[in-house]
Amino acid sequence: MTSLLGNTANRAEKYLEGLKTRRVSPSDEAVNNLKKLDVELPKKGWEPDRVISLLDEVGSPATVASADSRYFGFVIGGSLPTALAANWLAGAWDQNGVLYLTSPVTAVLEEISEQWLVELLGLHPGTAVGFVTGATMANFSGLAAARNVLLERQGWDVEAKGLFSAPEIKVVVGEEYHASMRKALGLIGFGRDRVIKVPVDKQGRMIAAKLPTVDELTIVCLQAGNVNTGSFDPAEEIIQTAKNAGAWVHVDGAFGLWAKASPKYAGLAKGLEFADSIATDAHKWLNVPYDSGLVFVRDRNALARAMTTSAAYLIESGRREGYFYTPEMSRRGRGIEIWAALLSLGRDGLAELIDRCCQLASKFANRMEEEGFTVLNDVVLNQVLISFGDTERTNKVTKAIQSEGTMWAGGTEWQGTTAMRFSVSSWATTENDIEKSVQAIKQVVESLD
Repeated sequence: MTSLLGNTANRAEKYLEGLKTRRVSPSDEAVNNLKKLDVELPKKGWEPDRVISLLDEVGSPATVASADSRYFGFVIGGSLPTALAANWLAGAWDQNGVLYLTSPVTAVLEEISEQWLVELLGLHPGTAVGFVTGATMANFSGLAAARNVLLERQGWDVEAKGLFSAPEIKVVVGEEYHASMRKALGLIGFGRDRVIKVPVDKQGRMIAAKLPTVDELTIVCLQAGNVNTGSFDPAEEIIQTAKNAGAWVHVDGAFGLWAKASPKYAGLAKGLEFADSIATDAHKWLNVPYDSGLVFVRDRNALARAMTTSAAYLIESGRREGYFYTPEMSRRGRGIEIWAALLSLGRDGLAELIDRCCQLASKFANRMEEEGFTVLNDVVLNQVLISFGDTERTNKVTKAIQSEGTMWAGGTEWQGTTAMRFSVSSWATTENDIEKSVQAIKQVVESLD
């Protein structure tokens, strides 16, 4: 066992060290070699070292190097070294985070992480945090708490009766709301097509003056960090209106919520501390390994009532019970690497990480404009949209840069215009990475002319 784990750790270190000298996207040859993994299932199992050897030698070259400093796709962060090491140790621990009794260390670390996160992000003291898979389940959890509270106020027990014949809840979203919210709304039973859409401005921000009449049976869903532009809905104004009417406010802050950890950028997120529930990802800007999402609910009991079940064998300790706050019961202890990441960064380190990514995004946008390309958005956070002309040309450049391998950025459609979407989310990205990426894009464009 010791030699197997040591060998695997060496292979992992070699993989990480090789990121700087390999392509960001896998080569066609590496992808084609994946067929070598499709061996006949043996009657007698292979030796463990042979299994890991095949996995590494065939699998590692075929990965997308999303842990690399020049991966700028999908708002995917890298993994902080301390967080990755904690993840490895947690894997060896193999803890089940369902109960305090199944893992005291998981419960305690999640309790500590909860306190740190609430304080760092300036949220209401006592806010509950659920450690979930990602923003989709964080949105789901926040919406479940909202649904239960609003219907309970109307004398309806949704846990017992479901949504059949329940009072109708209105859901208000901005026109640019994210796909994860759309999916969560479907999962929670609200439907994807029944939402009331509020018009947005040229940066994707909800126009507060266009907010419809809301009441105590309304959930208003805001966005903190538009997935294309990085812009924020005007939370302070909208939340005040919603609260006065008795509505619940939920915020999809998958990456934008982390702006609150930076004194320089916290103003973008002003007012979010008054929301009832907020969803975010830790595997984005906190740079912990996948998968790791967070739901924050101001009313701790509301989240617990929506998530908790009971059974004779689920013996509660009086301490933090993980299944009170997440849809899952059996799950890994995601708070372990979050605790490690926060402790290794500290307040200043987390703020510096956010600031640096935003500054590098601005640098990239400026360099793109200097090279004659069009930046489509106001770069207020870590997102940049680039147009290279018409749809066909922009798609060609995006596909070519992905194939070239120096860096990776994805494509998108923004208010009728095709664009390359560039997101700076990794702790490892440097100014040199930005310049290398600019030069690679420039050369790709020249090769297509």
